[in-house]
Amino acid sequence: MDVSLPSRDALKAQAKRLRAGLAANGHQITHSQALEAVAHQWGARDWNTLCAMAKNTPQPTYRPGQAVSGRYLGHPFTGLVKAANARGRDYWGLTLRFDAPVDVVKSAHFSALRQQITCVIDASGCSAQKTSDGTPHVVLHDHWSAA
Repeated sequence: MDVSLPSRDALKAQAKRLRAGLAANGHQITHSQALEAVAHQWGARDWNTLCAMAKNTPQPTYRPGQAVSGRYLGHPFTGLVKAANARGRDYWGLTLRFDAPVDVVKSAHFSALRQQITCVIDASGCSAQKTSDGTPHVVLHDHWSAA
């Protein structure tokens, strides 16, 4: 199983939690020992190696109730995140509830309204699924805030 590394800030926070957890159980370690332990947990030789492997870019985060806007099948929408699940470092599974139904049919003869969708998006806010012209099914605008 390939697991992407979290950001350096997240790794530092992991070391801080490790140190605090051990201290709560009567085991004192230094901060540098905690950093080295985290590096070994992630399969790196040492902290400096892990740091070089990790990125320090903030990753998107989503939560139920968060307002979102974007385009679904080329149609603009606003709505709320109904459910959100992190899928590794770079992907999110989302259920989005639109404020107003989106008509996904281009024909003037009938309509197909969507009020809620489920999608998987990447860190840029785009779905991997694309229409025949190469446009992502879902594109979120101003789609994230740092954790």
